[in-house]
Amino acid sequence: MRHAGGVMRAVASAAAGLVLLVGCGSVEQSGGQGDDHAGAGAHGGRGADGGRDEARAAPLTRVPGVGPALRARIPAAARQVVAVYGRGADSPDATLVLYDKGPKGWEKKGSWAAHNGRHGWTTHHHEGDKRSPVGVFTLTDAGGVLADPGARLPYTHSAAFTPPAYWSKNTRHDFDYVVAVNYNRVPGRSPLDPERPEGQSKGGGIWLHLDHGSGTSGCVSIAKEGMADLLRALDPARGPVVVMGDRAHLEA
Repeated sequence: MRHAGGVMRAVASAAAGLVLLVGCGSVEQSGGQGDDHAGAGAHGGRGADGGRDEARAAPLTRVPGVGPALRARIPAAARQVVAVYGRGADSPDATLVLYDKGPKGWEKKGSWAAHNGRHGWTTHHHEGDKRSPVGVFTLTDAGGVLADPGARLPYTHSAAFTPPAYWSKNTRHDFDYVVAVNYNRVPGRSPLDPERPEGQSKGGGIWLHLDHGSGTSGCVSIAKEGMADLLRALDPARGPVVVMGDRAHLEA
């Protein structure tokens, strides 16, 4: 079954427990209470074609707020960038912005309040540090508990994304929609795939997913409407990547 060029992949019933291994850094599997450090709620933002202000804005020659170090890591073929601007190195609060590159330059297509790891950001992410990894990562695979909303990326629709019952109730819908961030994972596989090429200690299971009002275990979260907009906008033919970090690291 195809939606706007994306593929809905079937998941075997044996995958039902994989979210315990891979979801949002996979650290709550040990029996934590989910994400419980309150930050600014991620409820606002404009959709993925922006509002009137974005539509009138002149195209940009570069993605704003991204310095030479990370800019050099953006693939030349990338025509879509999801930029996650963390408020501070130890803050769980962020803003997520979608940029699309046209003939005249980069255009802002949408912006949403967001959360990142509850302890902030790190350039040396490891299992259980509650920080989001700084860097540039490709985006190739999506999925969720809910049916495909019209994603262009391959989309795995499965109840296996449902968080385990012992997680905090406010995380119950976190994985209704997800986009896998290609940090320590094999691109081209379902977000539920548990393989970590760089080893378990480097962490993994970093996703873009639904927000529950506070910091995460390492993922980046935005409101449901924003995730649906992203899923419909991200196009594998345009080589989408995420550039993410606190502003100081982003601007370096």
